[in-house]
Amino acid sequence: MFSIARIIGQRIALGALTLLIVSLIIFAGIQLLPGDVATEMLGQAATPEAVAAFRKSLGLDMPVHLRYLHWLFDLLQGHFGTSLASGRDIFEIVRPRLFNTLFLATCTALIAVPLALLGGVLAALYRNTLLDRVINIVTLSSISFPEFFVAYITILVLSVHAGVFPSLADVDSTTDLAGRLVAIALPTLTLTLAVLAHMIRMTRTSIVNLLANPYIETARLKGMSEWRVLIRHALPNAWAPVVNVVVLNLAYLITGVVVVEVVFVYPGLGQLIVDSVQKRDIPVVQACSLIFAAAYVLLNLTADILSIVMNPRLMHPK
Repeated sequence: MFSIARIIGQRIALGALTLLIVSLIIFAGIQLLPGDVATEMLGQAATPEAVAAFRKSLGLDMPVHLRYLHWLFDLLQGHFGTSLASGRDIFEIVRPRLFNTLFLATCTALIAVPLALLGGVLAALYRNTLLDRVINIVTLSSISFPEFFVAYITILVLSVHAGVFPSLADVDSTTDLAGRLVAIALPTLTLTLAVLAHMIRMTRTSIVNLLANPYIETARLKGMSEWRVLIRHALPNAWAPVVNVVVLNLAYLITGVVVVEVVFVYPGLGQLIVDSVQKRDIPVVQACSLIFAAAYVLLNLTADILSIVMNPRLMHPK
């Protein structure tokens, strides 16, 4: 029998290996981009001597494998490098943007997760009724539209016509909490609609499957109300798959906000990586990509560990 500590240790080691492989893919993908960074930064009128000197100052004259090892060693020391566009330390640029992205994702999760659990429970409890059909239609409709389409629809309806919320999520370090909440109202609504469907359908499916078990029927025959059967017997056994899909959708909230941030011009990490690509600021693109990858790997690892903890059968080898 495997101990839970050993299994968690294996998952953490696998997550670290995955992140190392992802860092190699990110670095290699950046190197394969067309064009030369030095030429793009200096312009077409730059002399070959100036381009060569600039490439040497950036370390681009070194072999690719040595550049990767230097970049990886600096990352392990907590140094992301220096921005080519502004000359500032990348960590100082990324820190406020990362906070904005995490704030948006947290607000969305605080709204989406309770709504998803409530919607899934109601759809399972009143399955094959009008309420169940309405929830299914709404969730399937929301999952069928891309985020940018939903974003523009919310801008058109709630900003242009109704004038309730601002169309641009303009925040900075001086914006107070109330101002931030108003500014991110439409991005939060867009992301909530994007992740709600998966969580509702998984919650409904898990509970419906459990309600068909014999012990549920026994509880009903004892005279328990449907809600009591659901809360005391069905939900505790449905948590494992539900928590898994919730955490995976939280991973999407961290890594899938690029399109939404660009539409609403929200100063988050997604907007930063798009701006950096346009400026050919390669070190910032690498840092942002690695942060997205690390967040996704970490949350997937969390989902895996929670599944093991909440389902003891996964601790036994087969």
